[in-house]
Amino acid sequence: MFEVTVQAGFSSGHYLRNYNGKCENPHGHNYRVLVTLVGAELDETGLLLDFKLLKHVLRPTVDYLDHQMINDLEPFITLNPSAENLAKYFFDNTATQLDEMTSGRVRVKDCTVFETDTSFARYFEQL
Repeated sequence: MFEVTVQAGFSSGHYLRNYNGKCENPHGHNYRVLVTLVGAELDETGLLLDFKLLKHVLRPTVDYLDHQMINDLEPFITLNPSAENLAKYFFDNTATQLDEMTSGRVRVKDCTVFETDTSFARYFEQL
């Protein structure tokens, strides 16, 4: 199997609902997102997926969240904007686009969302 990973970043605010502590108040993060793809076959160029193309796939999701109050955006109006839920959001958005682009040759292995340099959440599904 082959893997490739790209990193993206964005700055946003959020607050956690049904949480008792500082994070129930509006606050911000400089988020860092890592998306790892996996596949058994390379393309005719010898790539699993061009890094530039994967960054292009991530750009609409990053732009949607960047410099926003995440709680004011779908699906986070009702879904708590935790790092865990953001990781799944990136996973789902990336997986949908990749399936269309590569006919299933390339899949999302996992998505990791860092809220700080030392705190992150990861979402993955069994392959």
